[in-house]
Amino acid sequence: MAKKGLGRGLGALIPLEEEKEVVITEENKEFVKVKLSYVEPNRKQPRKTFDEDELLALSESIKEYGIIQPITVKDEGNGFYSIIAGERRWRAAKMAGLTEVPVRIVEFTPEEELSVALIENLQRSDLNPVEEALGYKKLMEEHGLTQEDVSKKVGKSRSAVANALRLLALSDKILKLLEEKALTGGHAKAILLVKDEKKREFLAEKIVSEDLSVRMAEKWAAYINEEKDAKKEKKIKRKSPEVMDLEKSLSEAWGTRILLDEKKKGGKIEIEYYDKEQLETILSYLKKYKG
Repeated sequence: MAKKGLGRGLGALIPLEEEKEVVITEENKEFVKVKLSYVEPNRKQPRKTFDEDELLALSESIKEYGIIQPITVKDEGNGFYSIIAGERRWRAAKMAGLTEVPVRIVEFTPEEELSVALIENLQRSDLNPVEEALGYKKLMEEHGLTQEDVSKKVGKSRSAVANALRLLALSDKILKLLEEKALTGGHAKAILLVKDEKKREFLAEKIVSEDLSVRMAEKWAAYINEEKDAKKEKKIKRKSPEVMDLEKSLSEAWGTRILLDEKKKGGKIEIEYYDKEQLETILSYLKKYKG
């Protein structure tokens, strides 16, 4: 099955050599080597965080095999080149102690620069959810693009772009947890279900401290919202997701509905039966485990 690309993909925007190292000769000036100190990161690069362990592993590979895929750069006209695609390779090359790097010099509009940087990082899953959302936002604000325009450029569905942008409605505290990978994009979507901003932060902290799955985070989000509505309407207290899960597992195991009523101290278990035969079965279970 053919692998689905992102938008036109980097191959359409920058013709890439795949699976082989390019040999630079006097006759082949498609790639050139420049001093590493003359190459600098692009301030518009959407990716802001780099995993040190991954960079170290890449630097070891570069020491042994060199840079297989040249870095794509733009000539700034002052003797320096800004990176359009390949900052990770540039950082690893510095760690490896290289003094020169192979580069491909291209001419792009500012919009194309940002699009290419986004596409490269998305294809390699290098961006965290916040960086991805900020990249989309920058494309829209700086170049007057719609969500539909952005989705076509990066090969994502419009709903995926819209959902990414929604994350920016979260507080800085929660966004930091996303950037640090303490929360996943799925967790963030669950947190967005909570209406109250302070309770969103409460849920974020609970997810991290208790290592909750996305499914449990969604249950807690529903519970928090119901609890707020219950206070307004003076309804009875709601059960926590853990209690509801326990009720479900007990009900499935016993083949009947089992309810738990939690009190401040202790509580009670309510077991339903639908006929005399089922009652006798339940009683036999209880007698069996007596003492």
